Amino acid sequence: MAKTVVIAGAGHAAGQAVASLKQHKFGGRIILVGDEPYLPYQRPPLSKRFLAGEMPAERLFVKPPSFYEDDRIEVHLDTRVTGIDRDTRTISTANGRSFDYDNLILATGSRARKLPVEGATLAGIHYLRSIADVDAIRAEVRDGRRLVIIGAGYIGLEVAAVCCKLGLDVTVVEMADRVMSRVVSEQVSAFYAAQHQVHGVKLRLSTGLREFAGSDGRVEAVVTADGLAIGCDFAIVGVGILPNVELAKNAGLEIDNGIVVNEHCVTSDPDIYAVGDCTSHPNAIYGRRIRLESVHNALEQAKTAADNICGVETRYDQVPWFWSDQYDLKLQIAGLSQGYDEVVLRGDMSRKSFACSYLANGVLLAVDAVNSPREFMQAKALIARRAVIDPTDLADPEKALKDLG
Repeated sequence: MAKTVVIAGAGHAAGQAVASLKQHKFGGRIILVGDEPYLPYQRPPLSKRFLAGEMPAERLFVKPPSFYEDDRIEVHLDTRVTGIDRDTRTISTANGRSFDYDNLILATGSRARKLPVEGATLAGIHYLRSIADVDAIRAEVRDGRRLVIIGAGYIGLEVAAVCCKLGLDVTVVEMADRVMSRVVSEQVSAFYAAQHQVHGVKLRLSTGLREFAGSDGRVEAVVTADGLAIGCDFAIVGVGILPNVELAKNAGLEIDNGIVVNEHCVTSDPDIYAVGDCTSHPNAIYGRRIRLESVHNALEQAKTAADNICGVETRYDQVPWFWSDQYDLKLQIAGLSQGYDEVVLRGDMSRKSFACSYLANGVLLAVDAVNSPREFMQAKALIARRAVIDPTDLADPEKALKDLG
């Protein structure tokens, strides 16, 4: 009897899961259930080219609509999955439908972390996670308007870069003492802070948020912890995301900073897989369980789940990588730098092309490459084999990374 695979979620990982199942010539039914009105689409361009108006919505889609026009594929959009019955292998939805599965893939993704402060529900306060979010933000963008961004992580800084180029007066408020503090070194933080200031972005670091203030139901100012009111016409909050684990948790699946999966992307229920931002998986390179918020992770876990469902045993164990586009700077990060005890700079920051390497006891953990794709690509292989590298050699741009360690 042909199997049925139900995919709960319709983001990037879900789209890849459908594509990979089709590539395997999977002969059963594929049922895709998503709570947005859109087919699976890419999220990274939302804070970059799509926000800037340089990319039409149809180019966001992982696959064109015609890809899903297949007798084996059912697509149910605007449909929220509300429950999983593991005994009967059935999911239920908010509109009263139910779907049986032989295998279920949870691709529930993540959601923007909301700020629990006074005034947070005023009109003009936006989060950026979906096409609808960006459409609402773009309706606010007009030359000379004042924008305050809460958070100086990837999303906050990418939005700042786009919006100042569109003629807005941009201020970024960040609780930490430097930008992108969770993911890059002090040197790289200082470089990016300087680049934003050159473009006219005002940075208020080491600054907490007390409340949003306004009148007639609309935001007019961001009030900092020390009482300073920063006037604004609208605000965007980018303070991280939360994995959507509630569906899995309510079904009794194991949760640990995400839906717990093994190296095959199988959850604590052998009939249920999970992929993407919502998962916590073992990583042999770093010797610990990690949860990643990245396109690469979403795509590769989706491929892994599809492989295993189709009988091709595959393990997911790769070097994590990420990227961020800000102005004329492409930041590519290979690996995870947490726990480093030494930072080595390679190249010239003043030329906007360099790499920053992170070592722990001589072992290469991660590399931040700015406009330096060769270092990024070569670093991944070194990180995968936990190469021990002489810092002096690492700092010498005349020595190719691939020849070290």
